[in-house]
Amino acid sequence: MEEYCVTGGTGFIAAYLVKTLLDKGHIVRTTVRDPEDLGKVGFLWELNGAKERLKIMKADLLVEGSFDDAIQGVHGVFHTASPVLVPYENNIQATLIDPCIKGTLNVMSSCKKASSVKRVVLTSSCSSIRYRHDVQQVSSLNESHWSDPEYCKLHNLWYAYAKTTAEKEAWQIAKDCGIDMVVVNPSFVVGPLLSPQPTSSMYLILAIIKGLHGEYPNTTVGFVHIDDVVAAHILAMEERKASGRLICSSSVVHWSQIIEMLRAKYPSYPYENKCSNQEGDNNPHSMDTSKIQQLGCPPFKTIPQMFDDCIKSFQDKGFL
Repeated sequence: MEEYCVTGGTGFIAAYLVKTLLDKGHIVRTTVRDPEDLGKVGFLWELNGAKERLKIMKADLLVEGSFDDAIQGVHGVFHTASPVLVPYENNIQATLIDPCIKGTLNVMSSCKKASSVKRVVLTSSCSSIRYRHDVQQVSSLNESHWSDPEYCKLHNLWYAYAKTTAEKEAWQIAKDCGIDMVVVNPSFVVGPLLSPQPTSSMYLILAIIKGLHGEYPNTTVGFVHIDDVVAAHILAMEERKASGRLICSSSVVHWSQIIEMLRAKYPSYPYENKCSNQEGDNNPHSMDTSKIQQLGCPPFKTIPQMFDDCIKSFQDKGFL
């Protein structure tokens, strides 16, 4: 039995990580901004083993030192906390870029102070790999590729800009401080909901199915099942041979193909039928996942499997 810290426990990936670690018999600390807000954290207390082995602790990505208590004394840290999608008319710097970059620096700095920490697993994203002018020439993309921050700025791809910058800075700190870090780079994560309300990426899927915004993203992206993402994080923590970055992605398709597939299977929903004219995010490409598979990660679930699981959970929870 080990003790682990998972940052941002109410997030989609983090909540499933907390659940899986508890199921494996570990002691888990997870951080949230307000541990007293049962509307947000209540579902974590209902997980098997939570009453005995879960601690929910207060920490804020923007407050220096606020992760010290949660990380002091643990064996490993999963840093997954990061804003995903925010309304872009708001202050992007404050709501997306700062929490992503400064939060990563704060967590890494707490890891540096804690001599107990044997390994840090950082959740990055394929967004820190696939945004570049030459993407079609260099595809398939592997762990050696990086998104170009200037390309991200040019096309207002601020999430990708933040994730790329945060990951690069984390690697620099890990190198300077001798921290053993492995990075998981998932693509767009899909699957059943664990939390009572859709997290931001799941809300995007729900909005597309219900036709809430008038258009769907002009995006060609890899998709991956939440089960595969969690398995990749556990492998990254437990497998001694794991190192560097690990791409975690199933098939790459355009959102229009997803809608077409869902419309054929679930015809009663009023899907978005107009594509956004946003440029820069629709480059065809493919992802090379041979590195993580050589470590022993099983084959990734298919797109129909992940969306079936997702829609069934939306139906079960009354969102569809």
